[in-house]
Amino acid sequence: MKAYIVSLAVGVLVGLIYSAINVKSPAPPTIALVGLLGMLAGEHVIPFARQLMTYFAG
Repeated sequence: MKAYIVSLAVGVLVGLIYSAINVKSPAPPTIALVGLLGMLAGEHVIPFARQLMTYFAG
C-alpha cells in the first residue's frame, strides 16, 4: 500500500511542476486512464465474487 501512496504523491508533485512551468503532460488522456481503471476493477470482480460466495456458503 505504501508504494501506491508514494507513487500517487510523486505523480501529483510532477503534475504540479508541469503546471507551474506550463508543460503539457505526456500522460495519456483522461479517458484512457478511466479505461485502465475499469480494466483493473474488472480484473478483481471474479476473485471478489468467489470470496463472497465462499464467505456466505460456509
